[in-house]
Parts: sequence; C-alpha cells; structure tokens
Amino acid sequence: MRGAPWWTGDGRAVRADPADRARLPGDTWERAGLPAGVRLEFTARGVSAVEVAYTASPPAESDSHRAAPPVFTLLAGEDALDTPAAPGEHRALIHLPLADGEFTLHLPEALRPALHDVRPVSGTLSPAAPRPRWLAYGDSVTEGWSASRPHLAWPALTGRALEVETVNLGYAGAARGEAASAQQLASLDADVITLAFGTNCWSRTPHSARLLYGTARAFLDLVRLGHPDVPLLVVSPVVRPDAEAVPNALGATLRDLRAAVERAALDAGADLLPGGALLDAKHLVDGVHPGDAGHAVLAEAVASALREVLPGRHARAASS
Repeated sequence: MRGAPWWTGDGRAVRADPADRARLPGDTWERAGLPAGVRLEFTARGVSAVEVAYTASPPAESDSHRAAPPVFTLLAGEDALDTPAAPGEHRALIHLPLADGEFTLHLPEALRPALHDVRPVSGTLSPAAPRPRWLAYGDSVTEGWSASRPHLAWPALTGRALEVETVNLGYAGAARGEAASAQQLASLDADVITLAFGTNCWSRTPHSARLLYGTARAFLDLVRLGHPDVPLLVVSPVVRPDAEAVPNALGATLRDLRAAVERAALDAGADLLPGGALLDAKHLVDGVHPGDAGHAVLAEAVASALREVLPGRHARAASS
C-alpha cells in the first residue's frame, strides 16, 4: 500500500495522524479519512487476477461531487481498467491484462474502504520497488476534487511522471497552514515536499495578507525543523475568478493572499511555482476547481518544477 502514512485501528488508511487528532481542525480530520491517492503498487508474475477483500462505507455527502461511480482503477501502462465497488463487505476480482508486469490499483476513494486481504488468483504478487517519497500538502485541488478518477488528480499524474511515491496530504475545504499539519509533515520521511494552500484563507476562514504571510512562514519553518535539507516547493493559489479582485472580510483579495504566500516562500528560502497563471477560467469546472484537463496542466507544471530540484536520476531523466 502506497500513499498511506497512517492507519486507524480498523485498518483504514488515513492522511493525518490519529494520535494527533485532538489538535487538528474538524474539517481537516474529516477529509483525512478519505484515502486520496492511496493505492496498491505491485509486481505480478503469472497472475490472471487479483482478489481484494474489503469493507466500504456509503459515500459521504461531502464526496457527492464525484459524478463517476466508485471503482477500483487498475493502471497497466497507459491503460486504466475499472472494476465496480460498493458499500459493505465484498471481494473484488481485478483481472490483469497481462500475467506479468508492474501494476497500480487505485481505491474507490469515496467509499473509504478498509482492505482485509489481497491475493493473486494464480502466480505470485510482490510489492513494487520503493521510490523516493513526495509529500504533497494542499487543499481540495491537491486532494483531487473534480478529477473524474483518483489517478487523474494532479499529484497522481505528477508522481507517475517523476516515478516517486506520492503521499497526498490535500484536505478539501481545509489546509489553511495549521501548525499541527506542519509538524505532522515534519515527522514523516520525505525526499521532496510541496505546499499548495491559501485559497481557503480567502472566504472560508478569512485571513488578511499579513496573517497569511505569518502563517505560511511559520508553516515552512516547522516543516524545515524535520526536513532541513529536503527540496521544498511552494505552489501559490491557482486562479479563482470570483475572488481575484474581491476583498474578503479582512480586506484581502485572493491576489493579495497569493502574493503573501509567494513572499513567504521566497523569504523562507523555498522554491516557488507561482500558481496564478497556471490555469485559465476554462480549466475550472465550477469556477474554483479544475477538471481533468486542468489537473493535467497542473501536473505538467509541478513535474517540470520538481525536476529542477530533485536529485539524481530525476534530473537526468528530464534532460534525456
């Protein structure tokens, strides 16, 4: 299982530390229960199908934005093959298009499943080789909101492009730079980190530009305590047409907040990818969140930026 930094007692992958739950805002913890980007990565030898035993819950109202039905999605090279999933206790039979190879199986995220058993129908399975670990902290855009499938969210696309283990720490409606989240990031192993937050500081929890600057600086400093030498890229908020020039309750426009995040990143010595020009309004399916095309644009931009800071084979791959 990859992309699952923590587990609950009943075997569900969660994206925030259960032992630290009391310090987390309620909306952060609620979204942490969604296994965004959590997946199985395995190598098959002589395998016709994989049987997955799981228990799943009905989709929460907060996940009703996903128009597509919940499925297990098997990635085999460039192909994506779906197997239906449902609430309750079930065994899903995932047919492999090839008996031998490396595969990734994304979970039906909206059902928040607990996996009990994974076994081949024939042949053998083994875990995929370990890869450099990327922690991606952010809000709903990072979580993958409005991507039609989990594997089409920009962190998943970027992770495959760079051949890294993506740990998606995006929390829809939350991710306002809370100190508890920064300290949790600092506690995890990481080879590269990205931070992409600020949009939810416009109206959901209003910040002034000065407040967000201080929050972002403190967040960066806390992450650096655990990762003094790890490459750290800040992606400032992407475009949101209804907020760009409209002051919030504390007088800050999204343009002001974006500038505050960018100033904090530079002052802290982090790498910066300005987000304001990455997407156009045409990429937004609801005026706020990108659809699949927008996620693909973000993935390409972030992958390009990370290639500049990732050591070793990733830098070489970019020039080949």
